[in-house]
Amino acid sequence: MLTKKFIVLLAVVYSATFLSCSGTKSGGGFNLFAIEDDIALGKQFSAEIEKDTKNYPILPEKGNEAAYSYVRNITKKLLRTGKVAYADKFAWEVKLINDDNTLNAFAVPGGYLYVYTGLIKYLDSEDQLAGVMGHEIAHAAQRHSTQQMTKLYGIDAIRQIITGKTDPGLLGQIALSLVSLKFSRSHEAEADQYSVIYLCETGYNASGAAGFFEKIGGKGGNPPEFLSTHPDPGNRVTAIKRKSQELGCRGKDRNIPEYDKIKKGLN
Repeated sequence: MLTKKFIVLLAVVYSATFLSCSGTKSGGGFNLFAIEDDIALGKQFSAEIEKDTKNYPILPEKGNEAAYSYVRNITKKLLRTGKVAYADKFAWEVKLINDDNTLNAFAVPGGYLYVYTGLIKYLDSEDQLAGVMGHEIAHAAQRHSTQQMTKLYGIDAIRQIITGKTDPGLLGQIALSLVSLKFSRSHEAEADQYSVIYLCETGYNASGAAGFFEKIGGKGGNPPEFLSTHPDPGNRVTAIKRKSQELGCRGKDRNIPEYDKIKKGLN
C-alpha cells in the first residue's frame, strides 16, 4: 500500500499542477516517491513479477543452492563497501530467473534484484557478474526506477488517487513495465559509474562491467535492457575503465574456475 505521506504529497502536487517545487531529488532526478514508498512498492512489484511464472520463471532454490549463494555473496560484498545508498534500508533480495536465452538483469524499487541464468552462463568471470550486479544495485540505490515512474506515471497516478478511481491493475501494469523500463542516458551512465565505485572497494576488477560490454559489442542478438539507451557499448567500456583509473582501483579478474563450476551446475 502506498504510504499516507505519498498520497498527501500527490494531492499537494496535483492541486498546484506544478512539479518543480515538490517531491525529492535523488541521483540528480526529480522523484515524487519517498524512500518508504520505494520499499512498499518494491514488495508489491516483486510479488507481481514472481507470480507471473510464465514470463518470469524463478529458478528453484532447491537444487541450485550453490548458484544462489554465489550470486547473493557477490551482492553482500558490494553492500558491505559502505558506498551503496540505503544498504541497510532496502531489502536487497536476489532471485534468479530460469531463462537461458535472455541476457539480462534488472532491479525494482527497494532493492529487489533479478538475474537471468542466460546472463550468468554468458559471462566469463565473477568480476563481470559483479560489475553487472553493481550496475543494477546502483539503479535501485539511486532510485532510478521511481524517478522514471514519476516521469511516466506521476500525474496519472495522482489523478486516479485523488478521484478515487484507482485502477486495481495499475500496480501490476507498472510492475511488469519495470522489467523493460528504458532508463535515460544519464541514469545508465550513473549506474555504470557506481558499479566501478562499488567494485573498487573490493578485490574485484572494478571494470568488471566493461568485460560484459566488450564481449557483447558487435555481436548482435537481443541485448539486455540496460544497453537500450546506450547503443554503443564501446563508449561505456571507455567510461568505465576511465573511472577505474581515476579511482586508482587495483582489483584483478579472479575466481574464473569457480565461476565456470557455478555455470555448469545451474539446473
